[in-house]
Amino acid sequence: MSQSSPLQSILKTSLPAVIDLSSQTIMWTIEAILIGQLSAAAFAGVGTANQLLVVILTVLITFIVGATLLITRMIGAGEKYQANHIFGQALMIGMMLSIVIGGVLYFGAPLFFKIIRESESSQLANSMTTKVAASAGITYIQTLTLFFPLIITNFIAIGIIRGAGDTHLSMLVNIIINGLNLLLAPNLIFGWLWLPRLEVQGAALAAGISHSVGFIVTLYILRSHKSVLFLSLKELTTPNFETSKRLFKMGVPTTIEQMVWASGMLFVTSYAALSGITVLATHQVFVRIQAVLSMAYLGLGMGAMTLIGKNIGAEEHRLAERMGQLSGRIAVVFALFVVAITIGFSKSLISIFTTNPEVLRLGSFAIVMFAVTQIPKAFNGVIIGNLRGAGDLKWVMWSTIVGVICFEIGLNWGVILFIKNPMYILFALWAVQGFDEAVRSGFNFFRFKGGKWKLIDNL
Repeated sequence: MSQSSPLQSILKTSLPAVIDLSSQTIMWTIEAILIGQLSAAAFAGVGTANQLLVVILTVLITFIVGATLLITRMIGAGEKYQANHIFGQALMIGMMLSIVIGGVLYFGAPLFFKIIRESESSQLANSMTTKVAASAGITYIQTLTLFFPLIITNFIAIGIIRGAGDTHLSMLVNIIINGLNLLLAPNLIFGWLWLPRLEVQGAALAAGISHSVGFIVTLYILRSHKSVLFLSLKELTTPNFETSKRLFKMGVPTTIEQMVWASGMLFVTSYAALSGITVLATHQVFVRIQAVLSMAYLGLGMGAMTLIGKNIGAEEHRLAERMGQLSGRIAVVFALFVVAITIGFSKSLISIFTTNPEVLRLGSFAIVMFAVTQIPKAFNGVIIGNLRGAGDLKWVMWSTIVGVICFEIGLNWGVILFIKNPMYILFALWAVQGFDEAVRSGFNFFRFKGGKWKLIDNL
């Protein structure tokens, strides 16, 4: 189906996706650093708001993954009309949901933060710091939801464009969005260049304006035939309930998988918090670094998913299998490079986020295990992409559920019970995550190599 070598095809698809996805995580990190300069309360409030927004975006993965799997098969089979039909239906559902979600968040944000405050101790809940944090979070959410119809629609559109293989276009749009956000955010937050000082509201406005511009760019790409997909206004405005059912059927397992994994990570964070502020702070530094690295692994996995889906659609199962195996090798090589950089520049990496001597000391000790964890994590990310591209979604969902329950929640609980030295707790928490990724990547690898996915016909 392609004249390029398998390696060229993988790199051409995966590398732009890595840059694309990493740029968004880097921008979120920069935004957090800027807001942190306002106050600790503002940082905490916006951080809580972003956790809520991440849950919303996780739910929307249903339509991105569902549409992507269907579209890649159809593109591989040469059925572009059907691919555009699926695309238009996914965007129509996204537009309708964006209005509903935006309204619920706008009017529900005060209640959300009130519940959080009431769940804390009465002394903390009545403190001025907590009230300022809640006010910051509410302001951020309510300002951002004004742009939700464009933000959510563009989020879904870019995700599907990326999954369809046009990763150079999704990279271009996200670089424009995040580049503009990087220019606007500090000026609107701190009132530079004769702009008003809007603080947290300025951060939300910068993000909203940037994503609105990105929506316009995406719309131009989709209507000018620059993408493999074309946005038909007829498909965008004519509901097809059968197609909607197919999108939900394909996307729901991945959404459940992502929500279970996110919940597991919250448990790990709570375990770190039980071990003291130094362990928690160091763990949060690692989580920030992991967020950027995970986007790189996701980019490699997306590339694998796209290529495997297209090859299966073209009935090139042997080539699909070869692509999947080669993608896994590339991920391991990339992870080894990450390990060397992380260990070699450990103190420099940690000092980007904090200069606290206790955090630096603990981080420099535990970062070795954090680094080693990246090898199975990167490999598993690509193997999961292989299985998604093959349509083996329920296997991935159940393996993640079992891994989270047995390792991230269960085994880590044992770590907290039996290890008392803070120096070793964080090391052990990341060792458990590495073991979890290694076990699941082993099972996922043999599942893919076994070839049962060739018999799956759930699309």
